Amino acid sequence: MPDIVHYTHRNSALITKQIAQHLLNKLPLLKAEFTQIHAPKFPHLVDQLEFLANAVEDFAEGAYKDLPYFAFAGAVFALIYCHRVHDLIPNFEGIPSYADDSTVVRTILSDHEKAFTAYAKFLGVNWSKITKKP
Repeated sequence: MPDIVHYTHRNSALITKQIAQHLLNKLPLLKAEFTQIHAPKFPHLVDQLEFLANAVEDFAEGAYKDLPYFAFAGAVFALIYCHRVHDLIPNFEGIPSYADDSTVVRTILSDHEKAFTAYAKFLGVNWSKITKKP
């Protein structure tokens, strides 16, 4: 198993109801923060983060009950990871690096592709729009 997959599995397994609730309380601010990301090398990152944020919100509110809990926890972890300042790849002189953020998000989407494809269908969103490519 690649290290990043192990990393995301291990951290997703640490997501508790309290952590998820804390994220949900901050989700409107995080959604706004994510729209400000300028990452031309990772053009799908903002859409992927929005998709994961919507999945977390819909699952937590009971609007979409078919998301497996581990996919939910993975999405929560990815959103928390992308929000925090200290990443696996440190920022250089205040310039954010999104390579690690994109890798974490794509790993979560890939690991739970079947569940997230079903969620995309529920939303009426073409899964290819939420690509796993950088």
